[in-house]
Amino acid sequence: MLEYFLCKPHEYGCEMLILGAYQHSARLVRGGALLMYAVIKTGGKQYKVQEGDVIRVEKLDVEEGSVVQFNDVLAVSNDEGLKVGSPVVDGAVVEANVVSQGKGKKIIVFKYKAKKDYRKKQGHRQPFTQVQITKING
Repeated sequence: MLEYFLCKPHEYGCEMLILGAYQHSARLVRGGALLMYAVIKTGGKQYKVQEGDVIRVEKLDVEEGSVVQFNDVLAVSNDEGLKVGSPVVDGAVVEANVVSQGKGKKIIVFKYKAKKDYRKKQGHRQPFTQVQITKING
């Protein structure tokens, strides 16, 4: 027996949480369709993504408007359930469009040594690539 609970309104429609017999079988539904998500690894970090998400990842050497594929997919959840790789899911690919390239906010790195007249001030802006997830194959 499945129970339906309304979680929160979303700009694309209504989201519901379907609770099965066990807590780990909970699945998120939007507009009557199950949401597919994946956990990808890029730039030494992990991101949980769904189709349509716009995320900032470490700088990729690609042109704006091009398509990039993430092959390091650690987990995929769809209507069949959750697939977890060891370490990656075989045959799973996440495709994304490159929206923009840019730099983050400036941070100040200030070093000094007390009583030694040593001061060093340096700024840093971390480059990033903004991508929009278009397709999750898994």
